[in-house]
Amino acid sequence: MQTFGLNYDVKPESVEEFKKTLMQLIDAMQGSDGHIETRLFSDVAQPNSMMIYSNWRTKAEFTSFVRSDTFKQALGEAVALLEGKPTHFTGQNIRLIKSPE
Repeated sequence: MQTFGLNYDVKPESVEEFKKTLMQLIDAMQGSDGHIETRLFSDVAQPNSMMIYSNWRTKAEFTSFVRSDTFKQALGEAVALLEGKPTHFTGQNIRLIKSPE
């Protein structure tokens, strides 16, 4: 399993629009080859600070999705809502959330 995460600082006035855009992207991921799970988190102390966390079977399957028109369109819409450039992390077999039982 390959894990990818992006940390975002969203313009405070754009938080709801950003969430909507990212949730549409997550919905699109659900049917993608290799997708396992994706979650969007926000910081309780700083609600405009968010992280998307995504698990994929392989890096190649994630890369294929990132190259898709669906991803590029959502990314284009989201960038204008950010305060700055997102930071990211990758790794193997990282679990930030409890496995479904």
